[in-house]
Amino acid sequence: MAHILVVEDDPIFREMLMQMLQAERHQVTAANDGQEALALIQRKPPDLVLTDILMPDMDGITLVGELRALPKAPPIIAMSGGRRSISADFNLASADLMGVQASLQKPFSRQMLLETIRKVLAA
Repeated sequence: MAHILVVEDDPIFREMLMQMLQAERHQVTAANDGQEALALIQRKPPDLVLTDILMPDMDGITLVGELRALPKAPPIIAMSGGRRSISADFNLASADLMGVQASLQKPFSRQMLLETIRKVLAA
């Protein structure tokens, strides 16, 4: 199975994602924000990055830009639920423009998550 880096600032949602992916036998590493994710990627590049968009310190859009600059950028799936002043659609459209392979609007189902991961890894 794949090594997946989950980048999510909400600890409850991050843990839920990790458990779902581990149940599918994926190796999972987690980061609280983009800064931590970049440090982890330098140590052990993942097969896939699953990142939230709205996070403190380094948001997902900045992280996507940094990853795209790498010589061997991993595929990226962006996730967003939006906030009052910024819609999830806007966040995910921005991520699409930055070059992510797929996007998921929160909340999403376990089945939708696993299908999206399968498609991106197969591409």
